[in-house]
Amino acid sequence: MCAVLTENCFDLMLNSILTVRRRMRDVIVVAIRELPMNVAPPLRDNEKDNRLPATVAAVVLAAGKASRMGESGPHKLLAEFDGEPLVRRVAKTALAADVDSVIVLTGHRRNEVEAALLGLEVTIVYNPGYASGMASSLISGYSSVVARDANGVLVMLADMPAVTVDDLDALISSFRVASGKAIVRAVSRGKRGNPVILPRSLGEAVMRLEGDVGARHLIEASGIPVIDVDIGDAAHLDVDTPEAVIAAGGILIG
Repeated sequence: MCAVLTENCFDLMLNSILTVRRRMRDVIVVAIRELPMNVAPPLRDNEKDNRLPATVAAVVLAAGKASRMGESGPHKLLAEFDGEPLVRRVAKTALAADVDSVIVLTGHRRNEVEAALLGLEVTIVYNPGYASGMASSLISGYSSVVARDANGVLVMLADMPAVTVDDLDALISSFRVASGKAIVRAVSRGKRGNPVILPRSLGEAVMRLEGDVGARHLIEASGIPVIDVDIGDAAHLDVDTPEAVIAAGGILIG
């Protein structure tokens, strides 16, 4: 029959196609309306890789009185290791690590210490209250403009000559794996040492520190997860006395 009524058959076929397309459109519209609202799609692998890592500011504590070096003795931070002052050596190590900024806290014999840092891209912060102890330097470093917005503060002691760039990067990597939500501490054979990375959430507690104390009791009482990273003997090697400087390979200057 369609062979005879060709035009009518064509119209019937066209109407059938249009009907099917309308029904498919209606199904798609209903399906879209049924989707849950305010649900973010999962991140693709490349989007996960593009998320910014936790930022870290290094704070080098170089303000102390170095009282164990003697009243009129040489300054340990000016002792030369491999031909350069110790404070400069430590600052250069921090600069070479995967940090966003480096702050050096100065105090005792400020002019000499700062002169030893000339030419380095560090932010120097003078702590006028350095004589009261380490707490004032921690507060000054934590509250500096450069470190204020960082996700974590890497606290370094300027008298630790054996800490390497690889050591610092291992600490920073662990901090970023924890999304900046953990304390990361250098240890040696399970015994706690330095450096340490403190997350931004500890800022208010740091500001309440007083006297010659560091952040050890804050770490223990914070309730924040602690990740220990073994960096070997470097975690414990500081040079507080003339004998320690010489034993570590340093040369006393001035």
